[in-house]
Amino acid sequence: MANIISDETIEYVGILAKLELSQEEKEAAKSDMERMLDYIDTLNELDTAGVEPMSHVFPVHNVFREDVVTNGDGSEETLKNAPLRKEQSFKVPKTIG
Repeated sequence: MANIISDETIEYVGILAKLELSQEEKEAAKSDMERMLDYIDTLNELDTAGVEPMSHVFPVHNVFREDVVTNGDGSEETLKNAPLRKEQSFKVPKTIG
């Protein structure tokens, strides 16, 4: 399973991630990536025939309630406080010249 990550790959990943890595950090990252790839290889060896794909570990059901207006939007009450009003909106001074 020995996945080998080259120095060039680590440099490229560092550039993409906008990271400046010391030599020790590069070696640690190489080791981590190699272990991750080895683990993925191990997972790929598992027999998943007959296993249904899932998007979540637990069954997920729609938990949203029906969207029903119960008290209105209060816009008339709100617009009563407006010093200036244009139709159903606040009227404000022009701010861009």
